[in-house]
Amino acid sequence: METLFISSSLDEKCIMGSCKNGRSRRVWELTKPKFRSGAKKGEEQMKIIFWVCLVFVITKVGALSEEPQLSSARVVFQTNYGDIEFGFFPSVAPKTVDHIFKLVRLGCYNTNHFFRVDRGFVAQVADVAGGRSAPMNEEQRREAEKTIVGEFSNVKHVRGILSMGRYSDPDSAQSSFSMLLGDAPHLDGQYTIFGKVTKGEETLRKLEELPTRREGIFVMPKERITILSSYYYDTEMESCEKERGILKRRLAASAVEIERQRMKCFP
Repeated sequence: METLFISSSLDEKCIMGSCKNGRSRRVWELTKPKFRSGAKKGEEQMKIIFWVCLVFVITKVGALSEEPQLSSARVVFQTNYGDIEFGFFPSVAPKTVDHIFKLVRLGCYNTNHFFRVDRGFVAQVADVAGGRSAPMNEEQRREAEKTIVGEFSNVKHVRGILSMGRYSDPDSAQSSFSMLLGDAPHLDGQYTIFGKVTKGEETLRKLEELPTRREGIFVMPKERITILSSYYYDTEMESCEKERGILKRRLAASAVEIERQRMKCFP
């Protein structure tokens, strides 16, 4: 008669019986490999879950850090409703940034205007060739009439982003661009993003409150929103000036302290 039992010390299944010669016969059926196989499968599943979670976290972190770095240059449009400051993304659209910044340096946006204000969507600056109230000189006109190749990216169209206007040709952008007044995912990857608004949210809100009229697909302000003037500056230079001022004050204070000590010790 055979007896089936589990050996707790060896974790093995053993079938024992008696042979004709009286000696015991043992047949070992190892059970540990089965447990190892199950454990191994569990480990593999845990590894898969771990890598899926890791990829998910990396993707989320990447999405959070997706917005590119602004350069140190800043441009300010002074409008009849307040100032709007913006910066550039040269790593995203280098040709567009160079072109727009040159137009600013040449004064091309002065006396231009926002021809379109669609609340929650865009405030769009007119092409300088036809939007200015003042005539342009030859250098300004030459730069304004250039077309820039489309530099489409993965940067998202969200409030505050600067996005080039164009015709159906993806390489037809010139000098008109929009300041996003809301999220517009349907524009992603189709229009060149080259910067974002850094100051002037209050001014943008004022523009959104102005009365408008519709002309075809455009929602336009009833009164002219003029860019009275524009200027630019470098934030790094501004920082240096601030630090230089602090250093001068410290040196002046040190000089006063040294003189005070001299008068005290060497009257």
